[in-house]
Amino acid sequence: MTLVLPELPFAPNALEPHISARTFEFHHGKHHKAYVDNGNKLLEGSDLKGLSMEEIMKKTAGDSAKAGIFNNVAQVWNHAFYWKCMKPGGGGQPSGKIAEKIKADFGGFDKFVEEFKAAGATQFGSGWAWLVLDGGKLKVTKTANAECPLTQGMTPLLTMDVWEHAYYLDYQNRRPDYIATFIDKLVNWDFVNANLG
Repeated sequence: MTLVLPELPFAPNALEPHISARTFEFHHGKHHKAYVDNGNKLLEGSDLKGLSMEEIMKKTAGDSAKAGIFNNVAQVWNHAFYWKCMKPGGGGQPSGKIAEKIKADFGGFDKFVEEFKAAGATQFGSGWAWLVLDGGKLKVTKTANAECPLTQGMTPLLTMDVWEHAYYLDYQNRRPDYIATFIDKLVNWDFVNANLG
């Protein structure tokens, strides 16, 4: 397959004032596009070219000889997933199956928020905070750089990008403020419910 830069699922200014159109101009238009372009160059002539992104990620994870391919393909996948995790007027308490599952597996929404905020705030350097399904149970985890829980047999349900390019233009060094805003104002719980199946 050829990697493609997906359209944002909302207008670039739709999440203002929480995330600016200028951030999306760089984050989607430059960073995400660069992963697509670099990934396509690296896959050219490779025996991985015909595979899906998920298959490429699973085959190249942990292989230092294929780190360039993994990093770029995984970042294309992670970002495409991240855009869908947000929506205008999102955030706050979930409803539906995910609300019940959060209550069952975390003991309540506040405990989930506490764990998710901690994962995002304590990820040293660049990376991601995730809500995943692991063996039928919800879990909060974090990954460094381009890593994705998909390659560890987990099902990603929600992610938050904590690379600086995700928030620096709007929040500077205040990562905890970005994290709180993501949870309170941006999470697309409909998408999370759809991922839960």
